[in-house]
Amino acid sequence: MMTYDFDKVVARRHTGSYKWDSIPDDELPLWVADMDFEVAPAIKQALAERVAHGVFGYTQVGDDYYQAVTEWFKRRHRWNIDPRWMLYTSGVVPATSCAIKALTLPGEKVLVMTPVYNCFFSSIRNQGCQVEESELVRQGNSYVVDWDDFSRKCADEKTTVFLLCNPHNPTGRVWTRDELEKMGRICAENGVFVISDEIHCELVMPGHVFTPFAAVNATNLRNSVTLNSPSKSFNTAGLQIANIICEDDAVRRRIDRVVNIFEVCDVNPFGPVALKAAYNESEDWLDQLNTYIYGNYTMLRDIFARGVPGVNAVNMEGTYLAWIDIRATGLKSDELTELLAHEAKVRVSSGTLYGRKAGEGYIRVNLACPRHVLRKGLKRMARLQLVSGEPTAIFSL
Repeated sequence: MMTYDFDKVVARRHTGSYKWDSIPDDELPLWVADMDFEVAPAIKQALAERVAHGVFGYTQVGDDYYQAVTEWFKRRHRWNIDPRWMLYTSGVVPATSCAIKALTLPGEKVLVMTPVYNCFFSSIRNQGCQVEESELVRQGNSYVVDWDDFSRKCADEKTTVFLLCNPHNPTGRVWTRDELEKMGRICAENGVFVISDEIHCELVMPGHVFTPFAAVNATNLRNSVTLNSPSKSFNTAGLQIANIICEDDAVRRRIDRVVNIFEVCDVNPFGPVALKAAYNESEDWLDQLNTYIYGNYTMLRDIFARGVPGVNAVNMEGTYLAWIDIRATGLKSDELTELLAHEAKVRVSSGTLYGRKAGEGYIRVNLACPRHVLRKGLKRMARLQLVSGEPTAIFSL
């Protein structure tokens, strides 16, 4: 039984929202990865109390912050984190850049599995490194690792870091313990250090279990750094708080130095407050959120299944981002994305953002909105008559 109202529409237009206010007023945004739901009541209340204090000076992160993080991951994911392993910073993207800078030299290769989160590319190139892609393989209605290709690229002496997305954005894979063990073993055998972006770790659909990369075994723990934040799961991205978790003292000191050089070592007064309220008081809200998002996914999947054969939603094991195979339309991803924006007035993300080759033929749709808003977007999409150039509806609603 739902006790939280995820059907409630919150007006976000003209509030400075990047998702809503960077596109024309007549477009419906199903693109940028934040949610249109109000935060959990405990988070809202904690922030209101902090605002009522009225003074917002430099912020010290206290022991209760570390306790909230460590107890959450122990309870939720059976991972025992020593608070000494933790560094806080303003976001997972800055943390990614800091970790790459600390662990690589310019010209070295950072391995990613494409299609993958678009900021991975910029974070790697901004540190003077090369992006090395190992393309995931479409198998049935999901994706698997090309282990031969992955192993070969780890064996390249110029590859020094593997940047993992766990769960995987945009394919929706929640990597299994066995897969994570195999990734870790191959990387360790080849001297490749792992940076694991686990920002989507709480967004897991029924029948799937998230496993932190570092929690798999001692090898993974020693040979990795984990980046996480409550921001995606609890819709607090604008509050800018994230954690870097690294067991190796020497590696952690190197990352900490870069965090300070980049001057992303300070956080605002609201991020820690929201994190503590999320982890300490909002677990039931999160569980209901995942149920609601899965309901949105099944609705979208069923609509696609009733529509044009060959246009379908890939299995979504985690995240709130549906990865849609649009190859049957005969259109390129960028072409269909533009048509949807200008003709259907729906903004989605082109698959090519996540890998020019690996993402071609796909679009990404954000499902984290009230169900009737999502249905409205799908009805707008149905106006297009562009399957293989023939005059037939893309969707049947």
